[in-house]
Amino acid sequence: QTGQSNARYQQNGSRRPCKQGSQTRATNRMVRGGHANRAVKRAKVFALAKGFRGRAKNCYSISVRRVHKALQYQYISRRLKKRDMRRLWITRINQGVQEHGTRYSTFMRDMVECNIQLNRKVLSEMAIHEPKSFQALADISRRRLKDGLLAAL
Repeated sequence: QTGQSNARYQQNGSRRPCKQGSQTRATNRMVRGGHANRAVKRAKVFALAKGFRGRAKNCYSISVRRVHKALQYQYISRRLKKRDMRRLWITRINQGVQEHGTRYSTFMRDMVECNIQLNRKVLSEMAIHEPKSFQALADISRRRLKDGLLAAL
């Protein structure tokens, strides 16, 4: 009986006996995927971790986690930057429009109704660098308001 069981183990390519009916140990092993060269993988992580403080720049296990978090922060910040810029543009337009005696919401509504298709970025640049052109736009907005009141009477 031992001769038969040893032959069975050698057929499977396994070192230890398995329970009858289950898979052999040789077929049950997982092959690890990933980079062929471990040094290349580590070098990429360390390159991204350049400039980090402490062991986060030279200890791989810590560096991997810090780099992963840094990439998350980058992703989030790219979206926050867009929000912040829009906010800044609105603030600049609001200040420019208040100098000419109207409100931001009224001004923007009138721009849409007059079919003046300038975005907030361009309007904020005009408010800073070209005040006379911006004043002309504010006058259009005020005239529209006055015409609207006269039409209502």
